[in-house]
Amino acid sequence: MGNLKKMTYKIVFFDIDGTILRTDHTYEESTKDAINQLHKKGVHVVLATGRPFHELEELAKQLKINAFIGYNGTFAVYQNDVIVQNPFDSDLIEKIKKIADEKNDEVVLYTHENNLFSDVNNLKAKTIIETFQLKYNGVFHDKLEQPILGATLVNIAPNPPSLYEIDPKIHLTPVNVKNVEGSYDIILNNVNKGTAVKKMLNYLNIPAEQSIAFGDGMNDKEMMKVVGESFAMENAHPDLFQYAKHRTSSVDDSGIYNGLKFLGLIQ
Repeated sequence: MGNLKKMTYKIVFFDIDGTILRTDHTYEESTKDAINQLHKKGVHVVLATGRPFHELEELAKQLKINAFIGYNGTFAVYQNDVIVQNPFDSDLIEKIKKIADEKNDEVVLYTHENNLFSDVNNLKAKTIIETFQLKYNGVFHDKLEQPILGATLVNIAPNPPSLYEIDPKIHLTPVNVKNVEGSYDIILNNVNKGTAVKKMLNYLNIPAEQSIAFGDGMNDKEMMKVVGESFAMENAHPDLFQYAKHRTSSVDDSGIYNGLKFLGLIQ
């Protein structure tokens, strides 16, 4: 970890998979203890994830969290107030879906209510559903009226991700989770975790230097850039470390607890 400076911190943003949740979908007691200590100190706690909101309810209830950045930043809520709502353009989704169909790839599209696949019974869909324990799954159809808030390409190898880099408004980031290697989140350049964090800070009138973020994937890169203190987990994607101010222990070794203790926020 880097050098410590004295600061009053008011908000912490946590990625979920690989940061709070281990590969078996559980979290350490030290993580829950650390978050409980933040609550008691009046520090805002925000889940900042690529996951859709409808898959967060159980974890949020267990950790007593009511502020969220989901879908890699296209939707954000503080308590009951919507802070960000920026869905994908329908024509962009149509182009991505066409390529996936032509290449026999799977892309999961996230709405407010469902995770939509071309076929929930194919091997790629089953793999990501099992890996992330997704519950609200369905089949995409062209007459869908709900906006698409996020998208993930699933195990597209041997096809290169550059096939999908068809628009200057997007970039792809590898999913840093075991069993879904070769999967990529499709991220909007001007709507991501970083832009959502900035809007959340502005809404709560908290200066950036009083904010902290923890993450492990390249979809956390933009978030790391805009907060005061940032921690990459030991198990993070190797390319993420250059964007984080500190490197903490892994998700399996009290990474969140150790990082917060280093800053003096918890005991």
